[in-house]
Amino acid sequence: MFKILDRYIIKTFFGPFLFIFSVLFFIFIVNIIWIQLGQFMGKGLTTLQIMKLLFYLGVSVVSMVLPLTVLLASIMSFGELGERYELAAMKAAGISLTRVMLPLLGVTAVLAVMLYFFSNNIIPDFQRKAKNMLFNIAQTKPALNFTPGQFIDQIPGVMVKFDKIKGEDGRDLEGIFIHKKAGNFENQQTIVAEKGKFANAVNRKYMKLILYNGSVIEDSYAGKADNVRLKQPDQATKFDTLITHFDISELIDKAIEKEQITDDYRFQTYTELLGTIDKAKKDNSRTADNISNDIISQTNSVVTYMDKNKIKAPIKSQYKLDTIKGDKKLQILTNAYSRLDNLKTNLDAKEKEIDPSVKYFSKVVIYQQRILTYSFTCIIFFMIGASLGSIIRKGGMGVPVIIAIVIFIIFYVINVGFENVAWSGKMSPYLAAWLPNIILFPFGILMTYKALTDSQLFDSEKYKTFLKPITKLFVKQKEHKRYQ
Repeated sequence: MFKILDRYIIKTFFGPFLFIFSVLFFIFIVNIIWIQLGQFMGKGLTTLQIMKLLFYLGVSVVSMVLPLTVLLASIMSFGELGERYELAAMKAAGISLTRVMLPLLGVTAVLAVMLYFFSNNIIPDFQRKAKNMLFNIAQTKPALNFTPGQFIDQIPGVMVKFDKIKGEDGRDLEGIFIHKKAGNFENQQTIVAEKGKFANAVNRKYMKLILYNGSVIEDSYAGKADNVRLKQPDQATKFDTLITHFDISELIDKAIEKEQITDDYRFQTYTELLGTIDKAKKDNSRTADNISNDIISQTNSVVTYMDKNKIKAPIKSQYKLDTIKGDKKLQILTNAYSRLDNLKTNLDAKEKEIDPSVKYFSKVVIYQQRILTYSFTCIIFFMIGASLGSIIRKGGMGVPVIIAIVIFIIFYVINVGFENVAWSGKMSPYLAAWLPNIILFPFGILMTYKALTDSQLFDSEKYKTFLKPITKLFVKQKEHKRYQ
């Protein structure tokens, strides 16, 4: 009987789970598109390239989507069981709420372990692909850059030279020479033009060039004997305007897919991050020692100057400035103030110098710890969601969604808040990464206890009864009227 019941509970959970995961994943992807929209515009990316980039970026949001999905799905599934009085029937049959929650707790634990391995082994690889692709897209320009007066062979099958490049965005050209490299069964072709300009092609994989006042020279006997070439010389065709296209698809595709960024902590696994953290810690310690030695040296210099120029007088009159002549007194005070001011400026500069190192170290530690913390967040969110669902006894997309969003916003605010504190160096990054879970875990225990004891946590009548002595003080008593 218990196996049938377990299958039914798991089936009830995975129905909303798959739907919610798809919806949340889509919402996060739309958010990414909105943020990165500026990098897509004007780059002429193909649909395949955009879909590939969104897939790379989407993989990294799974670590945030999965805990929220567990929270919302657990509230909805247990809310539906309570709304249909199935939880009450199970309790009447002697099955405790703990036993009902047990199979889904096991499923959540499996999902948490899968999330750890997914975050540790798969997300770093896709992070690397996404970041490199975004970097390459940002560097992509609508036209190739050419150096005036030099032959360029970057375009496959073509060698070009422009004497002058001017105008807006370097689109206007003068003194154009284009030589197309011929294959085994093709004629050699050379195009010479006085002027020309780049234009936007309909297909971004082609470069459009409009030429003016030139000629096309075609050699149909290239590579043959001189006596054969004398029978028919090169053919030359003059033109006023000529539009030509060059295929640059291979050049663009290679540039977008090329991996130029390889050194980033987000590309590493949990174990590899340990080495990065250790290296960052040593670098920070070395930087701090150098700064400390520099500050001590400057401070000693100021103290030595002040001690050297102190007033040679009895103790009682040592601080009277009128014992020193005016010019010398002013010079000593000016130099002392200048040295102190320089020392303060250097201290501020050193503080700004060490801030990036502290922030980087905190970022690496928090990123590493979140590979673990988000897995534990799944279990905590299940405890909260299952308990709230059994208490409110409401399924569907109404009350459960509102409660889940409120809980997630609280979690997100706590998460980001402690992260910023850790970045400033005022808190250990290890503590900042785990504090959201530490704060929510007692709340999950409390909700589970309330659910096991059939607490009427959301019963408004209970709170009205509790507050009745207070509300009574503010309600005007109506006098009894006799019937006439």
